[in-house]
Amino acid sequence: MTEAPSAVTAEVRAAFDRHLACADQDAAVALTLDLVERGVPAEAVLLDLIAAAQHTVGLRWAENKWSVAQEHAATYVSEQCVAALSAAVRRPGDGAPEREVVVACVDREWHALPARILAEVLRLRGFSVAFLGAHVPAPHLLTYLHENGPDLVALSCMLPARLPHAHRLIEAAHLAGTPVMVGGPGFGADGLWARTLGADLWAGSAVQAARLLADRWPPALTGESALVHLADEEYGLLVRDRAALLQHLVDDLRERFPPMRAYTEQSYDATVEDLGHLLDFLAAGVFVDDETLLADFLAYTAAILASRGVPAAGLWEALRSLRGPLHRCPRALAQLSAGERRLVEEGIEPPP
Repeated sequence: MTEAPSAVTAEVRAAFDRHLACADQDAAVALTLDLVERGVPAEAVLLDLIAAAQHTVGLRWAENKWSVAQEHAATYVSEQCVAALSAAVRRPGDGAPEREVVVACVDREWHALPARILAEVLRLRGFSVAFLGAHVPAPHLLTYLHENGPDLVALSCMLPARLPHAHRLIEAAHLAGTPVMVGGPGFGADGLWARTLGADLWAGSAVQAARLLADRWPPALTGESALVHLADEEYGLLVRDRAALLQHLVDDLRERFPPMRAYTEQSYDATVEDLGHLLDFLAAGVFVDDETLLADFLAYTAAILASRGVPAAGLWEALRSLRGPLHRCPRALAQLSAGERRLVEEGIEPPP
């Protein structure tokens, strides 16, 4: 909960949504600053207006009501609103010692707005924050930590497929002697995979993160990874052979799944991209040794395909196609079987 959740009314939210739909940056920024000037807490504006509206933006894309271009335009406007609010609101000077936090997105994570909102919430609560933005590679983070010596790294991961990259950043921070707090849906329900990767703290929201740090400052290095299963090298094989596996999938599906032969160039490219995501989520599931990761991805993808009028039967064929080249990878095969069971649970029966 924020300090004053009722301060952002339904009418205000509706107006802000309209500004995002039109990509009207000036109007959206003016509305944001007007709320602050009228005494609405900045944290409420960040969470109850901007973050809530961005959630709706994501749903509109998932339901095929908005294009990728519309989603990107709305996200850019939201980012400008956060920047304007940050410039307009001073951090409270409570005389407390500096509490230095670095906020970053894991390598290959491009959804930076949630991390930016976290950074601003922490600033509003008196922390000194450096925001490194999207897609921060582990070597770059390690160098930054050695040069600047912050007290904590806060990492954001929105997609479970990025968990192997998150682990590398956690390891890099620990090498520098810096504790790590993680957050974002990429770490699973209740931060399940955060613990697997050895994160020191997990928070389910920006407010929870701020409260957790207030209670546990200074943070301590306590996390330990639980990745002994990686000794079987299945994850390494999936990463090393990704290009070959993707080519196998594309070639095999053209034979197994006749509708693919009639795809337009745009549909074909989108399918190849989706098959790449399938391989990435499979690899991440093997990395954390959790069969629900790929299964959840398949259920989500099936819903996305349905909203776009694309038959989900292609997912079945893709899972079947992978069994051949992965026949010596028992954990990967278990992931595929769990995915097939999930498709049946979702009412998507296998083709004959």
